[in-house]
Amino acid sequence: MEGAEAYESSEETSFVVDEVSMIIKECVEQTIGVNTYQQSKVNQWTSNIVESCLKRLCALNKPFKYIVSSIIMQKNGAGLHTASSCYWDNSSDGSCTVRWENKTMYVIISVFGLAI
Repeated sequence: MEGAEAYESSEETSFVVDEVSMIIKECVEQTIGVNTYQQSKVNQWTSNIVESCLKRLCALNKPFKYIVSSIIMQKNGAGLHTASSCYWDNSSDGSCTVRWENKTMYVIISVFGLAI
């Protein structure tokens, strides 16, 4: 394979963090947009975000199983600490976490891609 073809082929079957990050940001923007934090809508927002992320990720037709998690937190001065650890193959598996915020809330979305 030529250099460009090999690169293109690996892109088609690898976990590309920039691509996943863009999908996450678009899903959050489409779901929340300019809304302010509303406790009554948080459950629906989280469901919509993880479902739309999964749908878009699966549409990439890459050989991965995906895990998507979502945190939506009101901006009120409280602290939030989160961590994850994975035992996997760094050459084929990957993860991406995006923090999105507006004036009233933080949204933290994590995606884990596990090669099939």
